[in-house]
Amino acid sequence: MIERFFRFVLKYNYTVILLSVVVMLALGSGIQHLHFSNDYRMFFSEENPQLQAFEQLQNTYTKNDNVLFVIEPDDGIVFSRETLSAVADLTKAAWQIPYSIRVDSITNFQHTFAEGDDLVVEDLVLDPESLSDEVLAEKKRIATSDPLLTNRLISPNAHTTGVNVTIQLPGKKLTEVPEVAEKARTMAAEIEAAHPGIKIHLTGMIMMNNAFPAASQGDMMTLYPLMFAAVILVLVLMLRSIPGTLSTLIIIILMIIATMGLTGWLGIQMSPPTTTVPIVIMTLAIADCVHVLVNFLHGMREGEPKHQAMMESLRINLQPIFLTTLTTSIGFLSLNFSDAPPFRDLGNMAAIGVVLAFILSITFLPAMMMILPVKALKGDTQGSIAMRHLAEFVVKNKKPLLWGMGTLILFLIAQIPNNRLDDQFVKYFDETNLFRQATDFTTDNLTGIYLIEYSLESGETGGISNPAFLQKVEDFALWYRQQPNVLHVNTITDIMKRLNRNMHADEDSWYRLPDQRDLSAQYLLLYEFSLPFGLDLNNQINVKKSATRFTVTLESISTQQLLAIEESAQAWLKENAPNMRIEGASPSVMFAHIGNRNIVSMLKGTTLALVTISFILILALKSLRVGGLSLLPNLVPMGMAFGIWGLLVGEVGLALSVVSGMTLGIVVDDTVHFLSKYLRARREKQLSREDAVRYAFSTVGTALWVTTLVLMVGFGILAFSHFQLNAGMGLLTAITLGLALVADFLFLPPLLIYFGGKKS
Repeated sequence: MIERFFRFVLKYNYTVILLSVVVMLALGSGIQHLHFSNDYRMFFSEENPQLQAFEQLQNTYTKNDNVLFVIEPDDGIVFSRETLSAVADLTKAAWQIPYSIRVDSITNFQHTFAEGDDLVVEDLVLDPESLSDEVLAEKKRIATSDPLLTNRLISPNAHTTGVNVTIQLPGKKLTEVPEVAEKARTMAAEIEAAHPGIKIHLTGMIMMNNAFPAASQGDMMTLYPLMFAAVILVLVLMLRSIPGTLSTLIIIILMIIATMGLTGWLGIQMSPPTTTVPIVIMTLAIADCVHVLVNFLHGMREGEPKHQAMMESLRINLQPIFLTTLTTSIGFLSLNFSDAPPFRDLGNMAAIGVVLAFILSITFLPAMMMILPVKALKGDTQGSIAMRHLAEFVVKNKKPLLWGMGTLILFLIAQIPNNRLDDQFVKYFDETNLFRQATDFTTDNLTGIYLIEYSLESGETGGISNPAFLQKVEDFALWYRQQPNVLHVNTITDIMKRLNRNMHADEDSWYRLPDQRDLSAQYLLLYEFSLPFGLDLNNQINVKKSATRFTVTLESISTQQLLAIEESAQAWLKENAPNMRIEGASPSVMFAHIGNRNIVSMLKGTTLALVTISFILILALKSLRVGGLSLLPNLVPMGMAFGIWGLLVGEVGLALSVVSGMTLGIVVDDTVHFLSKYLRARREKQLSREDAVRYAFSTVGTALWVTTLVLMVGFGILAFSHFQLNAGMGLLTAITLGLALVADFLFLPPLLIYFGGKKS
């Protein structure tokens, strides 16, 4: 039946080509439904506990999605009439940013002071151009001494300041984030033009959200042309067949169109990880085509007619190509265990592409080769000659190779513990990215964007006025301020202490928490009534006044450092305020946990995929012994790659945690092709184990190193991505694939010679 199908493909080649093109283009019509996700929350599943905690916090108080304008005066003096005028103009204009609900700056900071028996609440800076030098100096003293402002909106030495705009996105359309980001950039440019002495840096969660699709689209504009050029060059040099290269190129284009179209039909959102799908599936499609073409061209060099050469190539390659498609798909589908939805989407899209590549490689490719004029070079190619020499080397040195490779493998696997988990979301973008540049400047000169937030519960309505509760909050703030890497602690107790001082004629000795509940409640009520619209305390106090928001701002620290600080905070709360204990929440906490969670999830997925693949190989190869031996060359490349990574880099984050699942199915490909040729030699040709190894090298060796080279080039190009998730994933995958070829050429053959069945 299979032979009849292939005869149909070769006989009715024009019909097959037309049907293939029509079907792929029909699937590809779904591209119109593709759109980019521009929310960092896309990396977290709905059941993620850290995301749930963060969403609960934001639902209790106002959301903290923000745009932070960081103002850098050329003269390094914020409290000058010129710079303060710029801050005031920007503060006023920022209300025009779409979806803005609050604007905070040093000019509109609600400064409080006593005037007789009255509490005065007013903007810290009014009409900056009219202020005298003495008044400016006093304003500077107030700002730099207020704990609510220092290291938040003003640097300690007053050389940099910020205007923070809180954004509440409706979440109804995908254009909301780009709309806000574009308005912020336009506004920054206008303020810079009106005030030539300042420079504005843009950071914040909205700008980070906007940086995700921007990085993806930038890669698509630069990496894809480079990728196609590199792949075409490799194919032309390796295959030395223009018709073969042309047919493969058409298959790549059709497959990418169909895969992306199906993605659109299925409603999968594009994200930075999924933009790598065209590169991934392109390289895998080339692998299928190369195996068919190498054997086809080899047959023609041996003098076989075109039709017969293609039939024989399809016959000997159908099973291994089908098996590799199946195992590769299983490997990619294992990404569905990932805790990060974009990597699930990556796995599903890649699995779709792999299946489409298989279909086109056994239909469109043979049909095209029947139509195009093919001239096979006579005699052996340099690749086949090299494979014969390599086979002889391996057979002759089987024992040293077995022990040498075994020692190398064990040594590299022993280096895996050198890797440490570190996942700073700001470093997802390289230093050429504008968001990364602005954020690094902000961290160095003003404040951090790494936060840990708590909703501290008093346990009763109006309980935030309870002196005992306030004292616990204050103690928690004092503890946090003594911790390393902490830049700022934002707590309601600083407001209460200031109000208590104000209500006692601004005497510094009264800068402490009120000791009576009714006084605290009265101070707070009086203060709230005096606040202007948009600057109320809803971002710090819940509706029932039973809980308060407590925000800690940190330097740019590693994942482990952040988790250690949060763990210490939990220990402090457990010991000193058990009724207030609650897990910290924020994007920083979410990203800190996602790496650990994803590694655990992917270990489960990879283990299940490995068991499934091993069972399939044992059944398909009809050999428990050989199927069992295949486990070693399938597993060791990942261990060796992470060992090398531990020696050279030593950091593993979110992206690298999915590499094992991604590469498992691909690594199996080379092993399947080599074993299928080995077993064919043993069963059909009755060759010895040594001669079967020689046969496998001669028939599939060239195709293996060509496909591996193409795969390494494709994934290696990802290493040039400006989005570090993609860059790290691409580089580690390329290393793994290279090591897989080394294992299949230098480790698997000695294993087969010693343990691959009966000698005769």
